[in-house]
Amino acid sequence: MFVTPAFAQGAPAAAPGGADFLIQLLPFLLIFVIMYFLILRPQQKRVKEHREMIKNVRRGDTIVTAGGIIAKVVKVTDDSEVQIEIADNVRARLSRAMISEVKTKGEPVKTDGA
Repeated sequence: MFVTPAFAQGAPAAAPGGADFLIQLLPFLLIFVIMYFLILRPQQKRVKEHREMIKNVRRGDTIVTAGGIIAKVVKVTDDSEVQIEIADNVRARLSRAMISEVKTKGEPVKTDGA
């Protein structure tokens, strides 16, 4: 009664899981791939570099804490803490996770070589 012959003769119904579904899913997959390469992958690289930097902190390094304090590493106590010197004779213990940057490296360990 209200249905015109043009609507009644429309495109045949697609089977579920057909090509139309893949075409509709393609933009979402493309967005995910772009986000992975532009956001997730560089962030993972930065986290890995920061982890290596924190692991390699040694006595004599000048560091910047997460709070913005610039200090010198006096002693590496264990895997999770370092002892820092903020000013002359002012020492504090700091969690390695709070180190945001290593400014200058300390002197290398002296060897008895020629």
